Amino acid sequence: MSLEVLWFCLICVLWTGYLVLEGFDFGVGMLSPFLARRDEEGRKTVMDTIGPIWDGNEVWLIVAGGATFAAFPQWYATMFSGFYLALLVILVLLIMRVVSFEWRDKSDSTRWRSFWSWANFGCSALLPVLWGVGLSNLLAGVPIDGDGEFAGNFWSLFSPYTVFAGVAVALLCLTHGATFLSLRLDGELRDRAHAFASRFVPLSAVAAAALLAWTVVVGADVNGRDLFPGIVPALIGGLAASASVPLIRARREGWAFVATAVTIGAWVVTLFTEMYPRVMVSSSDFVNSLSIEDAASSHYTLTVMTVVAAVLTPVVLLYQGWTYHVFKARLGLTERVGSPIDLLAKPDSEPTQSTE
Repeated sequence: MSLEVLWFCLICVLWTGYLVLEGFDFGVGMLSPFLARRDEEGRKTVMDTIGPIWDGNEVWLIVAGGATFAAFPQWYATMFSGFYLALLVILVLLIMRVVSFEWRDKSDSTRWRSFWSWANFGCSALLPVLWGVGLSNLLAGVPIDGDGEFAGNFWSLFSPYTVFAGVAVALLCLTHGATFLSLRLDGELRDRAHAFASRFVPLSAVAAAALLAWTVVVGADVNGRDLFPGIVPALIGGLAASASVPLIRARREGWAFVATAVTIGAWVVTLFTEMYPRVMVSSSDFVNSLSIEDAASSHYTLTVMTVVAAVLTPVVLLYQGWTYHVFKARLGLTERVGSPIDLLAKPDSEPTQSTE
């Protein structure tokens, strides 16, 4: 495997990690105003489930963008020039979402807290839609001229497939988040999270299966791909989506969370498999599509990046895994989370019992 192909695969892994991990964050944000209703204590408990980890999940996005810039500068330049307005909206939403986490508890005013809770809901609902639209355009195709520059406008990003991809990804994140909350909450809040997951999982499973199948069809239609190997991750994702329905209803929460995570990851892998050997498909003239080789950096640059990634990636993964391990306990209405250092300072303390 060449270094160009290796980094194409690594960027696929980074996007998979981002959407799987940040996906349940988005789902929690979408569900928070409804799961806790008008109960401020319950709403705070719901947000506490992702309080210690949401910013770590967003690191995957930063690394994905940085890796694309360094490994495939032509891809990065064309994508950011073509998706400029959409990415600007995404950036604003990401900033607003960060602010909503940090500022929500700065005042005891009911109106203040309600505003930032709904701001978090709006950002969490729109971001997966925009990511679904943006990523699906890499395969569906955008106008690219002979110089490798974007030749369309903002509305060129919208087609039946890309719009459906945005809606389907948002539905998947919603179910993924509800399943995560079923794992992290206790008592009445856990029951409510399970009820939401049971309600949405049939719709998200159908949407996921349709999106996976449509992605394979688009790959064959616009990128000249054969049925194999793209059909493999698509089938895996379809099976996982189907399995999530009985698993959620049977309250097999751990396996249900794995199923929704696999479904999201399978779509990203299917998308990148169907894109190969290109990183962006041109809808105006197929010969202007950006290939992996043409968009890649020099061999020396990729070699240095590979060495750095091989050394640092295990450290980052171990740290993030440790963080998830520290915050694995369920939360009830009387529990609050602190930092990992706070918890390690009191190893013998027992978790507060939840109240229903």
